[in-house]
Amino acid sequence: MFALTALIAVSFLTTSRDTAASADIWLSVDTERLFLAIMRGDTALRVFENIAIGSRGASRSRVRGDETTPLGEFTITDIRPSKRFELFMEINYPNRDHTERAFMDERISAEEYHSLLIDLDQGNPPSQDTRLGGFLGIHGLGWSSPEIHKAVNWTDGCIALTNEQLAELTDWVSVGTRVVVR
Repeated sequence: MFALTALIAVSFLTTSRDTAASADIWLSVDTERLFLAIMRGDTALRVFENIAIGSRGASRSRVRGDETTPLGEFTITDIRPSKRFELFMEINYPNRDHTERAFMDERISAEEYHSLLIDLDQGNPPSQDTRLGGFLGIHGLGWSSPEIHKAVNWTDGCIALTNEQLAELTDWVSVGTRVVVR
């Protein structure tokens, strides 16, 4: 496990930041067919099959604790080591689209809405403590069961790949990489 973490860290530090930004790489996540594709334009460069999403599927109207993966367009905002999942690629959920829709649907209060908009307008990470939840991203299995990963969607709303898939993905992405979840 340590060797994989070291490989991920070295790979990320040496190649991914420039590769993703200069090559217009983006990620397409298909929540029905359960795959993640590394894209350049309309061309899939690499496809990872048998990914896992939230244990209750995907949703456009996610709220904290509902165990769904939010649909929409996001950006990777942070990439960091994770003791539990090897590596964690945080996405900007809730983003402006999710925030505005949640306010219109009365899933968040006016106070939460204005707080989120201030964060977003100032370029800060959105608050992760509203009724919309947060702390979502792409991660590996870490110490989770590969057998369960193959059989069911098991996350609280994140997108999970095997540790090997995640190690390969790090060569392609950086902070700022677009992630489209459909």
